[in-house]
Amino acid sequence: MTSHWILGPGAIGRLLAHSLSPLADITLVGRRTLPTLQTITTPEGEARSQHLNVITTSQLIANTPAPPAFVHITTKAMAAEAALESVAGVIPATTPLVLWQNGFLAQPRLTERWPEPVLCATTTEGAYLTGDDGVFHAGRGHTFVGDLTNRHGALAQRLAHQLSRAGLAATAVDDIHSRLWQKLAVNAAINPLVALNGIRNGELCGAAYAGRVEAVVEEVAAIMRAEGIQAPNGGSGLDAWLALVWDVIEKTANNKASMLQDVEGKRLTERGAILGPLIESGERRGVGCEVLLGLDGELAVLEAGF
Repeated sequence: MTSHWILGPGAIGRLLAHSLSPLADITLVGRRTLPTLQTITTPEGEARSQHLNVITTSQLIANTPAPPAFVHITTKAMAAEAALESVAGVIPATTPLVLWQNGFLAQPRLTERWPEPVLCATTTEGAYLTGDDGVFHAGRGHTFVGDLTNRHGALAQRLAHQLSRAGLAATAVDDIHSRLWQKLAVNAAINPLVALNGIRNGELCGAAYAGRVEAVVEEVAAIMRAEGIQAPNGGSGLDAWLALVWDVIEKTANNKASMLQDVEGKRLTERGAILGPLIESGERRGVGCEVLLGLDGELAVLEAGF
């Protein structure tokens, strides 16, 4: 049976663990002790409980199991390098990593740092935590898997097949770089606004917020054009980017975005990983990013009060 270590028992980490556990040997690793009996609530409202192998990092180091087939890093972007460092001494350098971070900060850094395969996953699956023992799968989406160097297509195919068998629709792709930037656009349009306003994704469709969503996407589309990133779904221009963002908002309407979860927990957000690369690109290429800078500033003020 294929083994997977999942570093980070957050919403995506637990969704992966619940989904893969019937098909694979799963070890879910966190910094603190969590209940082994974990419950997932499906998008249809069905609650399913199962015992998961949930351990702390110190327990993993003290009693290291056999090396896994994959190490999934599902922490926040700013914690990804530390998560890898915590297990680097007990896994072979040939162990494939799978990075699930939002934004485009951890992926290039860890791809350069780790000597062997590093896959990147970008997903529109919606999930949020309901406590130490629960996760709500708020919306079904699709996951794309690939690597930034386009050298590990067969491995990406293997992982995508396992995810799909586990009920998480997935496709291996050779353009993960562009897809990560596309997900960055979606994150930038959704996460800051829901976090600042304390709302679910679907509420962005309302008159109070739709204009701000479109203003963000307009800036992002211009930055993507300057970066040479192809518009999504074979489209072109601003309309294609707007269509992508509104489609994700509709499909994850009931989701509580990760940045909102961070704000509610009074934790630092991933604004640096989501807004940071876009702002840096806009400033470097002379593309206006006043709206993005404004959101970043608002989030900084909010974080300062934690």
